[in-house]
Amino acid sequence: MRIAVTYENGRVFQHFGHTSEFKLYDVEDGGVVASEILSTDGSGCGALAGFLVSNNVDVVICGGIGEGAQNSLKNAGLRLYGGVNGDADAVVQAFLANSLEFDPQARCVGHEEGHSCGGHEHGDGGRGCRRC
Repeated sequence: MRIAVTYENGRVFQHFGHTSEFKLYDVEDGGVVASEILSTDGSGCGALAGFLVSNNVDVVICGGIGEGAQNSLKNAGLRLYGGVNGDADAVVQAFLANSLEFDPQARCVGHEEGHSCGGHEHGDGGRGCRRC
């Protein structure tokens, strides 16, 4: 299995459509056997499902994510765990232990600074998240 986590500075990045990196984890026999950080090369939310499929991802863990991106991941056959916050390595360990706290209704719906995304408040310098 291969898990992709939206990634920035060791943590789960909170805006799926704006993520510039994913940390990918290769899992065998219930444990992580390898990991790597991949740049999205500026791909936006419309292209990220294809990016993840081309990198053999099975599971996506992220913070906030728009409905369009959710649909793209679902249509690509990827399992999504949204509304997640915290250290990327720790959330993968929680996922593997079946104790990951996530929100199946996580949505990214605002563009303004200090908006709510995936159930978490953010003052993100105006980057905001997309409604993708």
